[in-house]
Amino acid sequence: MRAFSFSHLRPARRISSLAAGTALAALLLTGCATTAEGVQAEAAPVSAEAPAAAQASVARGPFVSAANPLAVEAGMKVLARGGSAVDAAVAIQAVLGLTEPQSSGLGGGAFMMFYDAGSGAITVYDGRETAPASATPELFYENGKPLAFVDAVLSGRSTGAPGVVPMLALAQQQHGALAWSDLFGDAEKLAQDGFVVSPRLAGMINGDAPQAKTRWATEYFTKPDGARYQAGETLRNPAYAETVRRIAREGAAALQQGPLAEAIVAAVNEGPRPGALTAADIAGYRPVVREAVCGSYKIYTICVPPPPSSGASILELLAMAEQTPDIDKGPDSPEAWAAFGQLQRLMYADRDRYFGDPAFVSVPVAGLLDPAYVAERAALAPALRGAAPYGVPAGAPNVGADATREPAGTSHLVVVDAKGDAVSMTTTVESLFGSGRMAGGFFLNNQLTDFSMVPTASDGTPAANAVAAGKRPRSSMSPALILNREGRLIGLLGSPGGSSILAYNAKALIGALAWGLPLQQAFDLPNLVAKGDGFGADTEGFPEAVRDGMAERGVELRPNTTETSGLHGGLWRNGRWDGAADSRREGVARTQ
Repeated sequence: MRAFSFSHLRPARRISSLAAGTALAALLLTGCATTAEGVQAEAAPVSAEAPAAAQASVARGPFVSAANPLAVEAGMKVLARGGSAVDAAVAIQAVLGLTEPQSSGLGGGAFMMFYDAGSGAITVYDGRETAPASATPELFYENGKPLAFVDAVLSGRSTGAPGVVPMLALAQQQHGALAWSDLFGDAEKLAQDGFVVSPRLAGMINGDAPQAKTRWATEYFTKPDGARYQAGETLRNPAYAETVRRIAREGAAALQQGPLAEAIVAAVNEGPRPGALTAADIAGYRPVVREAVCGSYKIYTICVPPPPSSGASILELLAMAEQTPDIDKGPDSPEAWAAFGQLQRLMYADRDRYFGDPAFVSVPVAGLLDPAYVAERAALAPALRGAAPYGVPAGAPNVGADATREPAGTSHLVVVDAKGDAVSMTTTVESLFGSGRMAGGFFLNNQLTDFSMVPTASDGTPAANAVAAGKRPRSSMSPALILNREGRLIGLLGSPGGSSILAYNAKALIGALAWGLPLQQAFDLPNLVAKGDGFGADTEGFPEAVRDGMAERGVELRPNTTETSGLHGGLWRNGRWDGAADSRREGVARTQ
């Protein structure tokens, strides 16, 4: 599919009200693309005064923000050698899979947003894993009942055909400047010679996650003296070094065929509860090139991946925020936070009902972003008490209730190169250390547990995100690009967090673009996740007066029990990158 270029857009129109901005949402829902429904787009609305972030200077690198300093260093080295943003992303992912294996890796999947500075084109690369050809809707059933979730995760059934390496290979073939074989040197050296275990990795190695206690993980994370690795100690992974050498020589074929593919199949086919992923499933995997879904927020255009990503849900929330003046009262306002929480409830209710793989189910993206529907949903927020009902937008299919769980284990990276080309990429093995099974020195994903564990409602209506052969599970991964009125890149960000990714990304976008905060401050705002009938939060991060004011409005905070945020990104302000890395993780942002 083609990548949409902003050169095809008509000049942006000046408008003066939030209502008018939302009125353009349906047109803007594909500001960089054409959706499956075929709706065409036009440029983002423009206010009379554009802030510094929207001024007309070209945002160029080098710039990298990612979740581990060693990975950031690898990316910066590639950029210093004249590499492209995609080249650097390949190197960063290779190092992250070694140094942050609890979050992402060569056995996982990803979504990448690529921005071409020369043409203004945006391309989405979908590297989401696929279910085996043998998969049925009852993949995670045993004796007629769904498995306990932890048993499903640890089973061989949870692993889909890996997608991140084929996806990166395709993107690098199309947008690389260096030889593919020259992008894995740092990962190979760190794996062969050893890297220092970070405090976060040490916590996961020695934590309670069952994936850290499998025979594979135990063998990898146990020293010769029988003790597990601790922070500050050196961990070596010769098998990973050999894997990246193979991939450097042979490309994605090294993972999809031959010994590595056979090792993946062997690990998946082991008990307990062996899976049915085959070498043919792995060899047959293909990444998908898609067109971005874009919507307006303030004077900006926000672009995210289409389904099976849930990125359009963030656009729905931002469109509702344009209808909710309390949001603009700022980070010290209990009214703003209460409204943000209630809008999330509405967003999640719609997302959970309708999103899935568009090759298998019609996702009503246009209907969800239609201005009349957005206004109808936003009007429900003030009176909400308890879980929000899902709506019925135009084009909504008849689908059943969802029973999907999305645990922790994801990472995000951003890169901008010297030309101004950029990557925003969210990458995952799903749970912490994926399924806990390994091949070739890397962990295998448990991505198939991102499907609904119960495939049908009580009346037999299938869930949008039910398992099917060859299907891609719904994802909350939503790497974002931020464009100004000329269609130029002025920001990019994303986060891990399971289903909370949608809340984390929305918080950062509102904090930076509506509240005018430096990006680091926007990232470090306390998190609020409102899904179902509760409000999970970084409770102690909210001032007492804000907590009390939220409680008066029916928003009673309780500790956030989902994976915490790991936001990484940058905004182009005053001719430089305002880079940020979430203080809850170990990442850094670098421009030199």
